[in-house]
Amino acid sequence: MKSITTFDLQYAHRFYGFKGEAQYLHGHTGTLTIEVEDSINDGVNMVFPCNEIKKTAWNLLKNFDHALILREDDPLLPAVLEVYEKQGIVTGHPQNTNKGPAFKTELATAYPEARLVVTKETMTVEGMIKIVYNLLKDKLNISKITFTSGENAATEDYVTRNNIERCPLCGIALNEHGVCIKCGYKK
Repeated sequence: MKSITTFDLQYAHRFYGFKGEAQYLHGHTGTLTIEVEDSINDGVNMVFPCNEIKKTAWNLLKNFDHALILREDDPLLPAVLEVYEKQGIVTGHPQNTNKGPAFKTELATAYPEARLVVTKETMTVEGMIKIVYNLLKDKLNISKITFTSGENAATEDYVTRNNIERCPLCGIALNEHGVCIKCGYKK
């Protein structure tokens, strides 16, 4: 069975080197759907609490919300950083509170203080799916990710391989010590 959670992301990007409208800097509202598959946890009668999927995923995904996403070789990137430096916001601003932890993977690097994500590949709907799966594959038993942005959409199915031990009282993943960080249950 599956538990399904959806996120809305507001972001700006462009397809550097692309010959078409998307080569211009533009913005989108994207909808990301994550499907988590597992057996039903007998204690709470669910696969995984959707609000806990949302918390786990949003901790990293909020770096994409109201962010500028540029490819690492885009010549616009140094110009943006220069402007942010002049404005004094490259290292953050007190009103920049909706940010997750910085991350660096082989596909993307998040600079939450600057509301900037730098990607290795062009950030298409397919690219976003690859980045999200890479970030969350060890945290959730993801069976499918769908990303829709404007009229563009892509989806990818995955074989779940994780054996994530879950709390019998509230359904969330136990930490490395067998303890539920939500309710305190100990295995």
